[in-house]
Amino acid sequence: MASQEESSSSGYSDMTWIQWFCGMEGHEFFVEVEEDYINDTFNLYGLKAMFPQYQEAIELILSPTCPDEEEMKQQSYLELYQEAADLYGLIHARFIISQSGMELMREKYIAGSFGLCPRVMCEKQPVLPIGISEELRTSRVKLYCPKCQDIYFPKQKLSDVDGAYFGTSFPHLFFLNFPDIVIEKSSKNYAPKLYGFKLYGRKGSKYESNYNN
Repeated sequence: MASQEESSSSGYSDMTWIQWFCGMEGHEFFVEVEEDYINDTFNLYGLKAMFPQYQEAIELILSPTCPDEEEMKQQSYLELYQEAADLYGLIHARFIISQSGMELMREKYIAGSFGLCPRVMCEKQPVLPIGISEELRTSRVKLYCPKCQDIYFPKQKLSDVDGAYFGTSFPHLFFLNFPDIVIEKSSKNYAPKLYGFKLYGRKGSKYESNYNN
């Protein structure tokens, strides 16, 4: 029993901070941003002014080890962690629209890792994460369905996943970048019926009075 615990502890400590962060429960939508991408200051332009502990947060993100239980109990570490999480999230939003990032997101999309559209008429169409704002603390991540072209709340509990971590343009750039992924826009709409007869031209119905039965 002791050897199993030691083995588990050893495997956990072998993780980098990025691997640990992306592997946390509720962080399934994230991909691991390449360290070379983070080390290129061009990719981080404009972010430094947003974070008081920017340099410390970058160092934490690039740390070859993950935090231990004692560190997670320290208030100073938790404050730095929040900055690092937000900074990583904004870097992540930029990385996933790079070619390398899109390839990683493509793998997740094909595997259905982001979930399926809850709309019945979309027939289990895979979805992609999207934000409705580029600003932090505005809205949590949502899901975009390319078939009905609407957005939905994720089924998973992603309480700390900000929509800004994915940006507002990612799904649209994704499908432009991968034209081989052909999505036909859904032409199916639910038609309300009363005793088998379609409702049209009446109060509560969106159908025109010249709708053909």
